[in-house]
Amino acid sequence: MNTVNTERGSPVAFAVAWRILTYQKGRTLLATAGIFVAILLIFVELGFFVAVPQGGLLVYDHMRFDLLVVSDKYVFQAESGTFPRDRLTKAAAVPEVAQATGIYLGGAKWQDPQGGLRLDVAVLGIDPAAKPFAVDGIEAQTASLEKADTVLVDGSTRSLFGPLTPGRVIEIDGHKLTIGGTYGLGTGFIGLGVVLAGDANFFRIFPLRPRDTVNYGLVTLKSGANLDAAARAIRAALPADTQVFTRAELESREVSYWTTRTATGLIFGSGLIVSVIVGIMVLYQTLATQISRQLPQFATLKAIGYTNRYLDAIVTIESVLMMLVAFVPAFGAALAVYSVVRQQTLLPLSLSLANFSIVFAAVLVMAGISAFLSLGALRRADPAEVF
Repeated sequence: MNTVNTERGSPVAFAVAWRILTYQKGRTLLATAGIFVAILLIFVELGFFVAVPQGGLLVYDHMRFDLLVVSDKYVFQAESGTFPRDRLTKAAAVPEVAQATGIYLGGAKWQDPQGGLRLDVAVLGIDPAAKPFAVDGIEAQTASLEKADTVLVDGSTRSLFGPLTPGRVIEIDGHKLTIGGTYGLGTGFIGLGVVLAGDANFFRIFPLRPRDTVNYGLVTLKSGANLDAAARAIRAALPADTQVFTRAELESREVSYWTTRTATGLIFGSGLIVSVIVGIMVLYQTLATQISRQLPQFATLKAIGYTNRYLDAIVTIESVLMMLVAFVPAFGAALAVYSVVRQQTLLPLSLSLANFSIVFAAVLVMAGISAFLSLGALRRADPAEVF
């Protein structure tokens, strides 16, 4: 049988696909709504899957260090364990090291002196002179950290802790403290509220805490020092009760922890996969139904000489069009959901170009898979049988 030339002068595959989709607008709209939900879920699940590890790294991202020394019992930032402070003295003796400073972490109870809720709060203790945080709001208030019984409070601390007004007196583990000011960093997963104290004030809050142990050791290298060589030298100088991470190694560990060792990774990772499968199945069922309803028309096109490739193109274009029509509102809805989640949870949930590209690529792959699955019935459309 001679095939029809499908170039200029013949019906355009795009126009045929669009006509099929708009022939029964109600059915197409219903199917598009299902695909919209699936794409929105992909945006949300991927957003959480990426944002949770970022939340775990949030505080680290604002610390000044080239290498991080932690206990061999380190799990993640809020479960860091402690190690002897003299390990930092040994690290500082390595020729490539410019500075090694410790940071303390303690959990306590926050309460208004007049009574009320006793709330869990995380307290970070630092040496103000070492300037371990690259945060303007902290560096500008170093004098407050050096005052007795004065602390800074992260501005992202939840509203249930009450006003964070400078000069307000609060109690932490029964010890009266004055809020010297706030800073903008973010609490990450350390706690619902985070207080920053100078090391002298930290040990006033935790008088039973051994002064010769720290939670984190921030190591800054001299200019021009080789990072990997310095890391090897510090590891060789320290006993087995510590671990030394570069920033890249720390990020890899934290991401691995949140995505593989917690329910977070399982829930959002599996949710992402399920969303993709749901989108494929909804679109496949829609295309299969369209082909079944339009089978005589497709058989007619075959009978007059249109090739299988041309008919495949019609179905593929249908698939891509439905995905793209659903993608646009799903993208807008995802931005709205991200905004609400950021406000309510303080997670660094944002739609990066990389995430947008991943979702868009997934949408095109879903369209291709759905079209491929539905082409079997189309190829079996024999004009002799249909008529």
